[in-house]
Amino acid sequence: MGSVMSSGGSPSKGDAALSPVVLNVYDLTPLNNYVRWLGIGIFHSGIEVHELEYGFGEHDLPTSGVFEVEPKTCPGFLYRCSILLGHTSMPPSEFHAFIESIATEYHGDTYHLISKNCNHFTDDVSKRLTGRPIPRWVNRLAGLGAVCNCLLPESLRLPAVKQIAEYQGLSGAVGGLPPRKR
Repeated sequence: MGSVMSSGGSPSKGDAALSPVVLNVYDLTPLNNYVRWLGIGIFHSGIEVHELEYGFGEHDLPTSGVFEVEPKTCPGFLYRCSILLGHTSMPPSEFHAFIESIATEYHGDTYHLISKNCNHFTDDVSKRLTGRPIPRWVNRLAGLGAVCNCLLPESLRLPAVKQIAEYQGLSGAVGGLPPRKR
């Protein structure tokens, strides 16, 4: 169903140790099929590196809202596409420490649909790893909501994307990652 697109950043032939940094995009609503021609939609995104995907979701605790799932399988969302953002030379252990560090900046109780959502998280990770932002269309609706916040219904001004308890991987141990599943 989904496809892989490239945003550049391909490795040179001698860079066999480089790992792809991929943005996996999911639909939050079937309405995306009707409004995408307007350049808007409501999307969830996760960053895939070293065969694992990392996302950010809301919960009520002052611990990390960053979680880890198998790529393209984030529960509760319909996978749309994958976008190659670039590459990283970080080995898995160093990347794991990098994500653990970023996870301290993304607590579940600070999630906000307009100002600090999953797409803000993936944009931050992408910029730190590749120097490139995620495509603007992925989080365009949040940008519009920030500009027109006074026009939004109260329900959209509150956190709305809950982290599923089964996938609270990074929030279970006060910002620390659980033991690796692999």
